[in-house]
Amino acid sequence: MNAAQTQASTVRVFIALAPPDEAKNELEDALRPAYDAHPRMRWNRIEDWHITLAFLGELPVTTVPLLQPPLALLAASRPPLELALHGGGHFDQRVLWSGISGDLEGLHELATDVRALVRECGIAFEGRPLRPHLTLARARRDDPTGAAEVADRLTGFTGRPWHAERLHLVGSNFGRGPGPIRYRDIAAWPFTADRDAK
Repeated sequence: MNAAQTQASTVRVFIALAPPDEAKNELEDALRPAYDAHPRMRWNRIEDWHITLAFLGELPVTTVPLLQPPLALLAASRPPLELALHGGGHFDQRVLWSGISGDLEGLHELATDVRALVRECGIAFEGRPLRPHLTLARARRDDPTGAAEVADRLTGFTGRPWHAERLHLVGSNFGRGPGPIRYRDIAAWPFTADRDAK
């Protein structure tokens, strides 16, 4: 099997939430000076911004459909989560992110249930502790100061509250190679439970 056949037979998968356009546009406006000041950073496309709940890694394409019915049921059993984009930080001086505020307890419970469901489907993955964030950019190795500088500028940023309305199963094997990674929804399901239900 050649490399092209191997690539076509697998997909890199994660399960995530996506902020609405209004929230993303608000953060993008706050980042405009940073875009100008740090043009060599590898900025993620705004349409790809997401909050990862579980990164499953490379899966056979035949495995992915097994996740869809139980994820749909899980989403239907949950109300939307109220969240907001808040502040900023960096991982290892290289990865710039925006933080998340709001119903963090509900977010952690959702991530725990998502990860348990994935394991019940027989899919093993590296379950790192959830650190809710939105990855914005990566600094280049020869320009290491950008992420920390932009994170400092985002310290006072507080976005408007919004509701995470859908659970997304996302594939990120699109556009592999030296260019930026491209994401697309494999499927998404609305959170339909009543917020006030006990």
